[in-house]
Amino acid sequence: MSKSFEFPNVGTCSKLTKIVLNEDHTIESIEVVGGCNGNLKGISRLLKGMKAEDAIERMEGTTCGPRPTSCPDQIAKNLKKALAEL
Repeated sequence: MSKSFEFPNVGTCSKLTKIVLNEDHTIESIEVVGGCNGNLKGISRLLKGMKAEDAIERMEGTTCGPRPTSCPDQIAKNLKKALAEL
């Protein structure tokens, strides 16, 4: 069984992350609204089937230019929120 989540992104061009997680923490899908469309579609495809914990470990702390965060960092933060609610 899977559960859907939506979280706002903070400090990035993207505005929202939509996440579908399975009970075993496997990412079923991720959609990021706004931001760099092609790059975010590619990241979403790479994350499909990955354990949320592994995705968080790889992406957390990634920055974008002078910003202290990035779309991958926001995905990681939102995956943490989703895991806490699962």
